[in-house]
Amino acid sequence: MISVVIPALNEAANLPATLIRVRDALPGAEILVADGGSRDATVAIARAHGALTVTAPAGRGVQLAAGAAAARGDLLLFLHADTLLPPKAGAILAAWFARADVRIGTFRLAFDAGGPFLRACAWCSRIDSVFTRFGDQGIAVRREFYTELGGFPTWPLFEDVELLRRARRVTRVWSFPACVTTSARRFRAHGPLRQQWLNTRLLLRFLSGTSPEKLAAAYRRRQASHLANSDFTKGVSRVRL
Repeated sequence: MISVVIPALNEAANLPATLIRVRDALPGAEILVADGGSRDATVAIARAHGALTVTAPAGRGVQLAAGAAAARGDLLLFLHADTLLPPKAGAILAAWFARADVRIGTFRLAFDAGGPFLRACAWCSRIDSVFTRFGDQGIAVRREFYTELGGFPTWPLFEDVELLRRARRVTRVWSFPACVTTSARRFRAHGPLRQQWLNTRLLLRFLSGTSPEKLAAAYRRRQASHLANSDFTKGVSRVRL
């Protein structure tokens, strides 16, 4: 049995398409939406689509851990709320996890936006490294191996990097030959190069020892500053018009 764990926070706009694709690609799978206190219709949408809901404090690591703890499946698939599985995900997972040597893996990545830069970033997702494999690709892992790894750390970010890093110490992280399609909304909002540079800087600081909590606070401040500047610019534009 496959359990799909989806962390969500105010994802009413993206969640329906994600859940519909999960139902189509993985009929019979258990679906759990780990909600971090959404103020929109996220929880109602999850239940309307037949998903179980789990409530947890906001923070992807905490939410993923809570969802995994409630899941009953032998195979856990961790999926972002704005990410669509490939249509043949069920057949792919069945074939790969029929092999005893496959304990954990990710899909390859595609974005819902074009452009050579994003296509290049997506292509790199088939390479296994700390710089190229993340949770937005979907992480599939045998339950017993997930437990052996200690599960997701309850961090506000880079919980996916840490789980995969632990896995690499004892096994290969496989790349499944199909792409999930994830939202490029942050790249659209801030610009592809700018967003990728911010992502890389945060990851380098994490790898050099800065705590995830400190990095998350810095990221939130930067996002708030960008939003404020954007709102100010829009206001100036309206005045000029």
